[in-house]
Amino acid sequence: MSIVKKLDHTRYRVSDLERSVRFYREVLGLEEVKRHKSPRGSELAFLKAPESEELIELCHFPDSGPVEVQEDLTHLAFTVESLEAFGEHLKKLGMAWSDGPTMKADGSGGFAFIDAPEGYEIELIERSPV
Repeated sequence: MSIVKKLDHTRYRVSDLERSVRFYREVLGLEEVKRHKSPRGSELAFLKAPESEELIELCHFPDSGPVEVQEDLTHLAFTVESLEAFGEHLKKLGMAWSDGPTMKADGSGGFAFIDAPEGYEIELIERSPV
């Protein structure tokens, strides 16, 4: 018997909920699946990637003050078919990689990073068959 069954969601607190939801939808292509207010007054938006079950919960709780994300604290990682194609998508949006892309010498893919509005790192991973 397992203690837990599966990961349901991960929460990231944000200062500007609308700006963050727009980023995750427009830049990453996530779908907003629900939104509500918690009993303590937090505004919550839940998003998911097209091929994932797990949700990302964006939480705006004004009483706690502005969000300050320290460097290299945490990140979300998503797979993409092509880092090159995603880089072109970023250019069309007037954005750029914050780090990378770094391709593996064996041709098995690579990774790169962009920053979400609050400073959370987003890793994009390309996995190529060797």
